[in-house]
Amino acid sequence: MVRIYGDTFSRIKNNIYVTLTDERRLRVLENRTLRRMFGVKRDEVTGEWEKLHNEELNDLYFSPNILRLIKSRRMRWAGHAARTAERRIVYRVLVGKPKGKRLLGRPRRRLEENIKLDLQEVRCGGMD
Repeated sequence: MVRIYGDTFSRIKNNIYVTLTDERRLRVLENRTLRRMFGVKRDEVTGEWEKLHNEELNDLYFSPNILRLIKSRRMRWAGHAARTAERRIVYRVLVGKPKGKRLLGRPRRRLEENIKLDLQEVRCGGMD
């Protein structure tokens, strides 16, 4: 399972930004991997073999899902970066505004916006 996650994370591991497409792909990969690990179940009434549903997989697998793990580590890093001195690069990455011209189209979500969304998801206050 680690190797499969490693293949998917090769593009994400050095990137703090995880897009919605990446999140969907990770969810699909995790569910597919869990289905391979736990196999299929036999219906008690009809006796037919069925795939496990996502809720059943989550009940069988007690570890947090991979997206929650990524978001919790991103929030932990933000807390670390917020406590550092202003002259440090880590702090400037967290609160800095990019200079130069932006690309055409909808602006990409910045790290600060991703962290705010993560905090709202776990029902904490936002970052001000």
